[in-house]
Amino acid sequence: SGALAVVEGVGDHCCEYMTGGIVVVLGKTGRNFAAGMSGGIAYVFDPEGNFIEKCNSEMVQVGKFDINEDQIVLKTLIENHLEYTGSENAKRILSDWENNKTLFLKIMPIAYKNVLHKQGLALPREMERILNG
Repeated sequence: SGALAVVEGVGDHCCEYMTGGIVVVLGKTGRNFAAGMSGGIAYVFDPEGNFIEKCNSEMVQVGKFDINEDQIVLKTLIENHLEYTGSENAKRILSDWENNKTLFLKIMPIAYKNVLHKQGLALPREMERILNG
């Protein structure tokens, strides 16, 4: 909870019972993604357009992101991942960022989004930390 993670790909049950933090998945996902997810945000690269069938959307909203802050956070995390790991996936995605950013989906718990809205917070703390250095 509260961790920042960028991963190359995941198996079944990724982000199960996640309560905070940010997860970026650059590769394939298994089934039952986000089951019981009550907090945090996940971004999944979905060039094949088949992520929805793998996601347990009972508690989460899945869709494109349209907030500038999402793009900045996502790109920053991927750039850091490339710098620290030399990831070929990160390199490929960043090499055509303008097109590839449209292939990411944002997964966020519905209740978490509502709480942020009620508290008047535009961004979760994890995103503010990244944006503010």
